[in-house]
Amino acid sequence: MEFAEVVRQRRMTRAYAPDPVDPAVLERALDHATRAPSAGFSQGWAFVVLDTPATVRGFWEAQADTSAPDRWLAGMMSAPVVVVPCSRRDAYLERYAEADKRRAGLHERDESRWAMPYWHLDTAMAALLLLQSVTDAGLGACFFGLVPSRVDAVKEVLGLVDTLGGPGEAPHPIGAITIGHPAPDGSGARGSASRRRRTPWREVAHRGRWGAGWA
Repeated sequence: MEFAEVVRQRRMTRAYAPDPVDPAVLERALDHATRAPSAGFSQGWAFVVLDTPATVRGFWEAQADTSAPDRWLAGMMSAPVVVVPCSRRDAYLERYAEADKRRAGLHERDESRWAMPYWHLDTAMAALLLLQSVTDAGLGACFFGLVPSRVDAVKEVLGLVDTLGGPGEAPHPIGAITIGHPAPDGSGARGSASRRRRTPWREVAHRGRWGAGWA
């Protein structure tokens, strides 16, 4: 697909066919995700890939009440693959403690010195590349947030726990991505994009300063 077509065709898929995902497609998407930009080339991301019925089921049991799924949850649970992108704050704090980055004033490994948590931002950009790669392969995907009250349960089932005397700070999940072949009958729940107007770029681009608009 041409890049412009990938951008225009990418949609959030909320129901999936039972067909398996080609491992080569998944591996290529993950490779593309690691091409995302990152502050200081810290590359502070990680991806927990769930591609077996048991691991996918374990994720959903931690993420939601699966006893009586609604249309959205039933459709999402039909995906054969779930990828959980995670940010690694420690990779950034350590990278900016190195000699070539000390001029940035972030060398004290103090998170409060950062204007924003770039570990989350960079991981989100990597996740978008993964979504676009899946679209380019003709598959569907959906990025969604974790239920706040269930984040700890998800981290536990995925092994994302801090360890004393081990690897240290565990990666933090910023959300999850379902991947698979879109259901042919359009049985998934309709998203907000079906009810809301897409804002034209001229209404959100400001030339020179906020409020200036675009001539």
